[in-house]
Amino acid sequence: MLPLGENFSNKTKALLKEGKKTAGAWLQVASPFTAEIMARAGFDWLMIDMEHGPGDIMTLISQLQAMKGYGVEAFVRAPWNDFVAIKKILDAGVHGVLVPYVNTKQEAEDAVKAVTYPTKGIRGVAGSCRAQGYGLGNNQYFPYADQEIMLMVAMETPEAVSNLDAILEVEGIDGIFIGPMDLATSMGHFCDPSHPDVQATIKIIEEKVSKSNKFLGTVAGNFEKAKVLYEKGYQYVVIMADGVALSQLAHQTAQQFHEQYKER
Repeated sequence: MLPLGENFSNKTKALLKEGKKTAGAWLQVASPFTAEIMARAGFDWLMIDMEHGPGDIMTLISQLQAMKGYGVEAFVRAPWNDFVAIKKILDAGVHGVLVPYVNTKQEAEDAVKAVTYPTKGIRGVAGSCRAQGYGLGNNQYFPYADQEIMLMVAMETPEAVSNLDAILEVEGIDGIFIGPMDLATSMGHFCDPSHPDVQATIKIIEEKVSKSNKFLGTVAGNFEKAKVLYEKGYQYVVIMADGVALSQLAHQTAQQFHEQYKER
C-alpha cells in the first residue's frame, strides 16, 4: 500500500530500462512468513506465484503486508491471461504481473489491456482498493499506474516462439520471460530443457529479444546458473524459491543426521 503522499513508482522497472541486472525469487507456498523472510534477504523483487501456488487474493494481500518495509517490490505470476484475475491482483497493490502461456500477438495485446486503464486498456477503475491506499492515494496512484506497472509475458510453447516477432511489436509489453520446463514439455521433451532442440529454441528467443526494447527473464536453479544467464544478457532472473529451498535444506539436514547416526 502506498505511504501517504508518496507517488506510485517501480524501481525495478527503472533499473531494467537502464539495462541493469535484477535478482528475485519465487514465493510459492502462499505464506506471509516466507514472504517476510525472503523480503528481508535483500532481493530486488519477489514473484508471488498464483499460477502454480495455492494462494488467493487474501493470501496475496497477507504476503504483501509481510513484505512491506523491506524495499523489495512484489510481482505476481497471474493464474491466467484473464483480465478479471489481473485486475484483482493489481488492485491488491503489486508492481507488475507475469502472464503465462501467451502464444499470439492478440493474447499479448489482451494482457496489455488488462493492466492499463481506459481508453488504452480495460482495467476497472476503483479508488477504494489497497493499491490506491483505500481512497487516500488516488492522486499518487492513478496518474502513474499505467506507466509504472510492469508487464511480462511467458514464452512456453512453440506457437509462442513462432509468433515472437509479432509479440515483440506490442507496445506495453516490458519483458519476455522464458518458461523452460513448459517450453521443453510442449516441444515433446518432458521436463528436459537441456535437450538440444529446446536449447536451440531458447537461443532463438534470446537473440530476438536482445535486439528488441524488451528485457529478458527466466528462472535459474541457483546463483551459479543465474550468473551464466546474466552474462548472456538476462536482466530478470528468479534465483530461488521459498518452498524448494526449504525442502532441499530439510532433506539435506535429515540425510546428514541419518548418515552420521545409522545405529541411532
